[in-house]
Amino acid sequence: MPVPVPRQRAIPAVECGQAPAASQDRGPSTEQAPPGTTPAQDLSGRPENPTQKREKPTENRENTTNRTPARATDQHPARPADRRDNTAPANLTVLLIEDDPGGSPIVPDLLDQAGKPIRIRTARNLTEAGRLLTDDVHCILLDLALPAPAPARASGDDGGDGDASGHDELAVLRHVLELAPRHAVLALTSSSDAERGAEAVAVGAQDYLFRDELDGRLLSRAIRYAVERKRSDSAERRLAEGRLRAQENRRLERGLLPTPLLEGSPLRFAARYRPGRSRALLGGDFYDVVRTPDGTVHAMIGDVCGHGPDEAALGVELRIAWRALTLAGLCGDQLLGTLQQVLEHERAHDEIFATLCAVDIAPDGRRAGLCLAGHPAPLIAGPGTPARLLPYDNNGPALGLLPGARWPRMQVELGAEWSLMLYTDGLIEGHVGEGRERLGQDGMVEMVRRQIAEGLRGEQLLRATVNEVRELNGGELADDVAVVLLDRTA
Repeated sequence: MPVPVPRQRAIPAVECGQAPAASQDRGPSTEQAPPGTTPAQDLSGRPENPTQKREKPTENRENTTNRTPARATDQHPARPADRRDNTAPANLTVLLIEDDPGGSPIVPDLLDQAGKPIRIRTARNLTEAGRLLTDDVHCILLDLALPAPAPARASGDDGGDGDASGHDELAVLRHVLELAPRHAVLALTSSSDAERGAEAVAVGAQDYLFRDELDGRLLSRAIRYAVERKRSDSAERRLAEGRLRAQENRRLERGLLPTPLLEGSPLRFAARYRPGRSRALLGGDFYDVVRTPDGTVHAMIGDVCGHGPDEAALGVELRIAWRALTLAGLCGDQLLGTLQQVLEHERAHDEIFATLCAVDIAPDGRRAGLCLAGHPAPLIAGPGTPARLLPYDNNGPALGLLPGARWPRMQVELGAEWSLMLYTDGLIEGHVGEGRERLGQDGMVEMVRRQIAEGLRGEQLLRATVNEVRELNGGELADDVAVVLLDRTA
């Protein structure tokens, strides 16, 4: 279907030097300017639409007082030629923002480093500049003598950016830098006001030039320099920001991982944690271990459904809440019921839930209470006793699924010497080989039995387990993985 040519399309053709602009009542166009000066200014203030550049030559070869023939011609024979023009390599594009009521240009003809013409767009005010500032603009030439925007950034109480009367001579530059933070900016000032140009560079312009000393070679070189400097500065800033953000994230996430409180306990502690999110240190899995004043060691591991930062934040909240409630003396069903209330108030939507396994080990270390909220049962192993799963018959629902749910506490015997492993389902849901088969709890139990038989204990056992699960999966696991190991020796 033919695309009609909008009336404002006369302006971009003038920008490319392909046709003169129609004069308007705002002042004479640069069609009246001497040869060898800048292409015509955009007096209409209407923005260029980059998707319609192919219509420029045809429209401007027509009489500017009669737009209808231009549209008809453009819809048929002129389109192939225009399409060829549109596929030519893109030149540098410069947006000149200057107020010149007389219509005399201040920018000479410009060529880029390859000898191609530099396209000039002209805006008489900041409103026009905002419409003409498209993604294909590489550099902005800003006349500092341009009137400041009506709602000036600086006022008498702005902290000293302006002069004694509260006027900010660089308000227009600050406005442009806010309008175009990713574009290079060259400030134009008079040769008698070099100090103002230097201040413009300090504020954020890439360079300043004297308006009355411009020549083509100087300005072309300054534009290329400003564009490359802006690109370099932007890349360096993004790199520095990325590094700083990564450092802050690592510091934050490491601070959110728990420090076990086991002072005075004979139990040995080890843990492994691998978030499923790429480049993250913290996922939706969470764990903690604390010893209360009566000598009981409380261990917990949980898993918030989902893998994003919101789930990770909720997991941290639940872990901190669990530690506070445990140190306050809550245990079993009462503790899990309170945790469910925390989850219900903090989750983003009602579909979010969390599984949890909580163990409280008696001071003598020979028995423990076990509460399961939709979570896999822990694994226990001891001398002469192969690794096995603790009972999970009384497994209650996950937190956040059933209002008023209950979680029975089971009493289990541990023995005199044992290793107790708590884990999240990321450890057992990895694939085995290239098929759809998963490792599962039985596969994990067999794996741990073999590794214990090989003499692995503590950190070595956890490292070997997680690494083998990853190898069986053929690479990184999609889900978060958390594993906690408590050992008691006679």
